[in-house]
Amino acid sequence: MAAPIWLWAFSVSLALIPSAFGNSEGDALYTLRKSLVDPDNVLHSWDPNLVNPCTWFHVTCNQDSRVTRVDLGNSNLSGHLVPELGKLEHLQESVCSFPFNLCPLLPLAELYKNNIQGTIPVELGNLNSLISLDLYNNISGTIPRSLGKLKHLVFLRLNDNKLTGPIPRELGGVSSLKVVDVSNNDLCGPIPTSGPFEHIPLNNFEKNPRLEGPELLGLASYDTNCS
Repeated sequence: MAAPIWLWAFSVSLALIPSAFGNSEGDALYTLRKSLVDPDNVLHSWDPNLVNPCTWFHVTCNQDSRVTRVDLGNSNLSGHLVPELGKLEHLQESVCSFPFNLCPLLPLAELYKNNIQGTIPVELGNLNSLISLDLYNNISGTIPRSLGKLKHLVFLRLNDNKLTGPIPRELGGVSSLKVVDVSNNDLCGPIPTSGPFEHIPLNNFEKNPRLEGPELLGLASYDTNCS
């Protein structure tokens, strides 16, 4: 006997509803959740069995159901970032600060003031829409050269971490950069002076005892013995 028409329609509607596991952005965010320690349970709604990540707390999507904002600032999280974050190709970040409901119309991704450790994934260079990258936690390793591909980046705040190595020369090609703060790390080598770095104040580089001062264009090699 043929199934009732309402049952057929219901089955079709279920098939059209994407699950988080069938959504690459949902998969990426759930992978992030698994990499984090969440003592305050702020990520309790990040359930891959729900419709898609647009229904999760602290996640905002655009009209096309693409993730544009993730607000996890000041959430007592620890753990590390994951390469899968590079799949959030529509992710942006604004200068709006926590809590996010003070500026609900602005795309935002906040991970500041937690205890995030580990390195900055090179895959963040795939976030073509990113406007601001704020990671002042407990990050170590080097600043990835891939961040030089972020041609819409305006704000880069990596201060108060444990970063080592040079400031990537590739960042000098990001003409949109207005703010760069890498103070209070263990960076080394010269400070770039080309492109957007021409207007970055020197105090945004302070408390890096191994930085050698501004690069002297044409008079000194940028690539020094720095690791």
